[in-house]
Amino acid sequence: MSSQQPNTLPTVNPADQAPKILLIKLSSLGDVLHNLPIVWDLRKRLPSAQIDWIVEEEYVNLLEPLKTTKTFRGIDRIIPVAFRRWRKNLFSFNTWREFFAMRKLLQDTTYDVVLETQGLLKSALVCTLANKSDQAIVSGLGNATEHSGYEPMARMFYNQSVHVPLRCHAIDRSRWVICSAFDWPLLNRNEEPPLFYPNDFVEQLAPLAIEGLRRQPNGAFVPYVVCFHSTARAAKRWPTEHWVELGKALSNQGYQVLFPWGSPEEMKISALMASQVPGAIVPRAFSIDEAYRLVAHAALTIGVDTGLTHLAAVLGKPTIEIYCDSPRWKTEGYWSSNIVNLGDFRSIPQGNALLQAAQPLLKDGRKQV
Repeated sequence: MSSQQPNTLPTVNPADQAPKILLIKLSSLGDVLHNLPIVWDLRKRLPSAQIDWIVEEEYVNLLEPLKTTKTFRGIDRIIPVAFRRWRKNLFSFNTWREFFAMRKLLQDTTYDVVLETQGLLKSALVCTLANKSDQAIVSGLGNATEHSGYEPMARMFYNQSVHVPLRCHAIDRSRWVICSAFDWPLLNRNEEPPLFYPNDFVEQLAPLAIEGLRRQPNGAFVPYVVCFHSTARAAKRWPTEHWVELGKALSNQGYQVLFPWGSPEEMKISALMASQVPGAIVPRAFSIDEAYRLVAHAALTIGVDTGLTHLAAVLGKPTIEIYCDSPRWKTEGYWSSNIVNLGDFRSIPQGNALLQAAQPLLKDGRKQV
C-alpha cells in the first residue's frame, strides 16, 4: 500500500488511543467535501483523538458543522490559511503577520500523525510548518491518479508515501492515506459508506429566501429545481441548449428553475437561459452557508461536476451529477440512492436522459416529468 521514506518508518502505538492528528486538505470546495469522511473514519476508531484540520479561509464554513454540532465530536480545531490571498500580496506586512499567526497555531500542538491528502507542493509544505513529535507519521500521496492534480516533489515532505490505484475515487484516495498511516485494513466503501454531515445539522437548515419564488394557493412556495451550470473549466459545461430544454420541461410541470452563477460572465449565461424558461430565476450571489440552505430545500439539484453540485450530494439531497469532460469514477456520488450520475469523460449525456433521471428523484406530490 505504501512506499517508505526513509527506510525506518515510524508507527502509531496501538495503545495510544488519543493521538494528535493534523489533516491537510486546503481546497477546493469539492475536494474538501470529499475529504470529510475521513473525520468520521478516524473518530470511529480513535474517539479520544485530537483532530485538527488546516484549510483555506474561504472553505472554513464547510468544516464548521463537524466542529460545532452537539451530537458528534468531529474536528477539534480548524486552522484557516489564506495562501490564495497571500500570494497576491507577498510584500504586505499584514500578509506576513497573518502567516506567522497561522504558523503559531500549527506549533501550539505537537502532532503524532499528519495526513496530507492533497498531493500538492503548497499543501506538503504545511507538513514542515507543523510541530511534530519525534516519531510522528507524515503520510501523503505517493503518486498521481488519472485526471487529478499532483506534484511529485510533495513526496519529499512525507516519511510515508502511499501509492493508490490510478483510478481511485477522491474519497477512497484519502482513505488509502489514513489506513496506511494507522496500518488499518483498507476501508470498504460498501461495508462502511462515507459519512459527511451529522443528521441534526442537515435537518435544522432553514429555507433560503429567494426573490421571485412564487407561492402556491395554499401559501407554500412553488417547488424549485437548482441548476448549477457554471464551472471553472469550459469543457465541463453541459450545452446551454440542453439546459434550456430541461428548464422548459421542468417549468411546464410546475417547477421554478433557478440558474445560479459565480462570476459576471456566468451571470450573463444564467440570464440568457432564464429568459427562455418560463418563470426561471437568476438568484443573487450567495455564501456557502446560504448554499447549504438553497440545496437542502430544493426539489432537485442538477449540476455539472463542480463543488456546489457535490454539496447537494453530500447532504444526501436529490441530485443529478452531469459529467461531460471529467471521469465519473473520480467524484461520482455512490453513497445514496438520491444521487444519479450521468455522462462521463468526453461523453455528454442528452437532455432526455436527464428528464428520465429526474422523475424518480422529484419529491412526492409533484406533477410527473
